[in-house]
Amino acid sequence: MTRMRLRDLGLSIGRLPTGAANSIADVAGVTVGHATVKADEPRVVRTGVTVVHTRAPEERHLLCYGAMHWLNGNGEMTGSQWLHESGLLAGPIGITNTHQVGLVRDELVRWQVTRNPSTEWCLPVVGETWDGHLSDINAFAVTAEHVQAALTAADAGGPVGEGCVGGGTGMVCHEFKGGIGTSSRVATAAGVEWTVGALVQANYGRRDLLRLDGRRIGHLVGSDVVPLAEDPQPEPGAGSIIVLLATDAPLVAGQCRRLAQRATVGLARVGGTGSDSSGDIFLAFATGNRVPEDASDAFDVRTLPHPAMTPLFEAAAEAVEEAIWNAMCMAETTVGFLGRTVHAVPLDLLRTIGGAGAV
Repeated sequence: MTRMRLRDLGLSIGRLPTGAANSIADVAGVTVGHATVKADEPRVVRTGVTVVHTRAPEERHLLCYGAMHWLNGNGEMTGSQWLHESGLLAGPIGITNTHQVGLVRDELVRWQVTRNPSTEWCLPVVGETWDGHLSDINAFAVTAEHVQAALTAADAGGPVGEGCVGGGTGMVCHEFKGGIGTSSRVATAAGVEWTVGALVQANYGRRDLLRLDGRRIGHLVGSDVVPLAEDPQPEPGAGSIIVLLATDAPLVAGQCRRLAQRATVGLARVGGTGSDSSGDIFLAFATGNRVPEDASDAFDVRTLPHPAMTPLFEAAAEAVEEAIWNAMCMAETTVGFLGRTVHAVPLDLLRTIGGAGAV
């Protein structure tokens, strides 16, 4: 069966409407690019890099308010200390495998310096999840050229690739093939419609905990139905997830932190619990204020009253939940490092289970 997104199977999550593309790119100016790296010789690699631009090219002199939250901190995100301190984010954001965060970070610095040769200081944000189950992570297969290709693809915009692409190429989710997924929601707050988009790199979770729109289904797709891959990690289903949340609402840094926290709700709804060895790191940014990067005088910002945040919280939770499912639905069965196989979630069975209201 051709891989397809959750809604293309006739299944949906939550009650809020999606944006036009049901992706993080529904937030104006946000674009995503991937470079996917697959090879069997000289070493077996299933890896890559994903880049997210936070602003359109003509607005990249503007910063975004942003903030982080983490459910469990066994992971890495560069630039996080300054983001936490200042509440300001200068894109782009990178996501890759655990051992190549430094290379991606350096290339994002190079991108900034090339764009603005007078740059004397740059702390880009790059997150990671571990793809060593399916990829020889010590092959260091992601190169500077791959990062530049992902940046170029992000500049081009267009539909957001999902599944076994970019940084998600070698990832495993709930013991099925995982990877990159995205979704969006439109919510009304303070009398205005705002978009909240999510992008995930999903690489976590046990199958027996898996849920679909609140219903337990993991026990219906056990190892007797779809084989489990042998797990080299000490904890079954151990792993990590990076979540990026974007919104066009005029939020300030503290509100972005509150929004980032709600990624935990979406993760939990699918069955994530934040295991000891998991890096569950979430970042939210808002494009609704125009913050000049070279500001020396006071400038005006807008903000929503705190009670108006509740619809955005719901939107974030739903978008994250569906983004994780889109990552699994779009991913393909993959044979990788040491001959290990990770199977894709069976879409025909998922459609049957989802339509039947499993318990």
